[in-house]
Amino acid sequence: MNYLRTAILLAGLTALFMGVGYLIGGPAGALIALIVAGAMNLVSYWNADRLVLAMHDAHEVDERTAPDLVGLVRELAQRAGLPMPRVYLMDNPQPNAFATGRNPEHAAVAATAGLLRMLSREEIAGVLAHELAHVRNRDTLTMTITATIAGAVSMLAQFGMFFGGHRGSQGPGIIGTIAMVILAPVAAMLVQMAISRTREYAADELGASISGRPEALASALARISNAAQQIENPTAEHNPATAHLFIVNPLTGHGMDNLFSTHPSTANRIAALEQLARDMGQGGFGGRPSAPAQPAQPSGPWGNAGRRGRWG
Repeated sequence: MNYLRTAILLAGLTALFMGVGYLIGGPAGALIALIVAGAMNLVSYWNADRLVLAMHDAHEVDERTAPDLVGLVRELAQRAGLPMPRVYLMDNPQPNAFATGRNPEHAAVAATAGLLRMLSREEIAGVLAHELAHVRNRDTLTMTITATIAGAVSMLAQFGMFFGGHRGSQGPGIIGTIAMVILAPVAAMLVQMAISRTREYAADELGASISGRPEALASALARISNAAQQIENPTAEHNPATAHLFIVNPLTGHGMDNLFSTHPSTANRIAALEQLARDMGQGGFGGRPSAPAQPAQPSGPWGNAGRRGRWG
C-alpha cells in the first residue's frame, strides 16, 4: 500500500509540473514540461547521488581511514542482505545521516561527525540500519527524483511569472499567474513531504529489525531531533530541497507548523518503535543507551579521516 501511495504521489507531482507548463505555454508548454521531467529523472537516476554528496561536502572513507564506521556499516549491510554501500563522512557538527543512490548496488550512506561524536554505538547502529532500510526499500531513488521534480516545479513557477502565463483565451491572466507562482511550489512541497513521511515510518520499522534494537533507534531519534533544533546544519540550510533525505529534518525551522515538516513527528516515530520493542520483548525506550561513542572531539575513525581509533 505504501508503494502504491508513493507512486500516486509521484504521478501527481509530475502532473503538477505539466500543469504549470501548460499555464505558461499552453499544450506545447505541457509537452515540454513532460519531456523536461523525463530528462530530469534520467539525470537524477545516474547522477543524483554524486550531486547530493557534493552538496553536503561528504568525503568517502574506508577501512583505513574510518575502520569502526565502515566495519559497522558492513555488519549491518550483511544483516540486511545488501551489497556493501560506499561510506561517507560529513564534517558537520549536527548529528544526522542520509542514504542515496539509484539502487542497492550503487548506494552510499553518509553520516555527520556530530552523529559519531554525540551518540552511542548502539544508537549509531540504529541510525545506519535505518538508512540501509531506505536502500533496501529503494527509497533513495524515489526521494531523490521527488526532490528534483519539486525543485523544478518551484523554478518553473518563478519562470512563468516573467512571462505572465499562457496568453491564449484560456490563459490564467495576471491573477492566475500570481496564484500559480505561490501555490504550485507549496503543492509540490506538500507532495514531497507526504512521500517522505510515508517512507520514514517504513524505514524505521525495517531499520529496527536490521539492528535488532528498536529502543536504540528511538533514543537516537530523540537525541538527533533535539540537537537539530540547536545545532545548525549549514549545507542543509543552503540546500533545503535535500532535507527530506536525512533521518531527521536537518533544518532548524523554529516555529514551523507540523504541516510543513519534511518528516513525521519524532514523538510518533518513537511511539511506533516503542511498540515494536515491546513486541520484540525488549521493554521499550526506558533502557536507552546514554554514553556517546566519542564524548570529545570527532577524532579517530569517526571524524578525522587518516586517524585510527576504537570504541572505548
